[in-house]
Amino acid sequence: MLPTQVQLESKPCPICVKLDDQIILTRRDHLHNLPGEFTVVRCWNYSLMRTNPLPTPETIEFYYPDDDGPYKQSKISSKSLSEDSKLLWKRLVKNFLEFEFNQNKLPDLAPSRMLEVGCASGKFLHQMANRGWEVEGIKFSETASEVAHSLGYKVHTGSLETAPEPEQKYDLVVAWMVLEHLHDPILVLKKLHNWVAPDGWLVLSVPNGASWDFSLFKNAWYSLHFPHHLYHYTPQTLGTILELSGCKMTCVLHQRFLYDLIASMGYSLEDRGYKN
Repeated sequence: MLPTQVQLESKPCPICVKLDDQIILTRRDHLHNLPGEFTVVRCWNYSLMRTNPLPTPETIEFYYPDDDGPYKQSKISSKSLSEDSKLLWKRLVKNFLEFEFNQNKLPDLAPSRMLEVGCASGKFLHQMANRGWEVEGIKFSETASEVAHSLGYKVHTGSLETAPEPEQKYDLVVAWMVLEHLHDPILVLKKLHNWVAPDGWLVLSVPNGASWDFSLFKNAWYSLHFPHHLYHYTPQTLGTILELSGCKMTCVLHQRFLYDLIASMGYSLEDRGYKN
């Protein structure tokens, strides 16, 4: 049952602007076990998959509690290794399971101006600042942006749609696992395209809706992240969205996260009645 504080709206495919869809699957929120069931549909005309109907921009915050994973995982710890040896082991295990890293997939650029959309608590901003970049961020969560502010970084708290125009264009704009959360991805990408310098780069990461693990696990696929993820891109549909936004897809790299596979197996077992 949908909670009373959440409202749903039905939106057409942003490419063809039609409600001409095939139902793919229905799933609940596994991540936080919050109430509500949601459906993934695929546009018959352009094959873009999306969650529809979806929570409205005004009410979707219900599904982003302060202990949401990206916020917790991006915190910069002030503890020493001697104070928290368990944290060290957790990091070692996490680094083993995730053997591809976003920051190693950036274009070879000299440090200049960078914007991170969805900067969470500022961990990546901190890394890039230490490499000589002048960094700024955007984060919807006030709790998370306060942490980034406390580190001395300029962060706009709110949606990208409400962010002010930059005084100067950026040479690099990154958005790690952000595009799938947006209610209007084409509008946002057009805005980002205008913010990037003529010879600059826009670097994105999204889950791959054409992956073998999605085909295998279907509604138990960890990277569906219902209802956070509103769009479920394949390389083909992502390329179409970028082209309509004025961008050109230059390179596609595939990341491998063993954690996603393990989590999907856990969801599948949970759906079959196996509990921790």
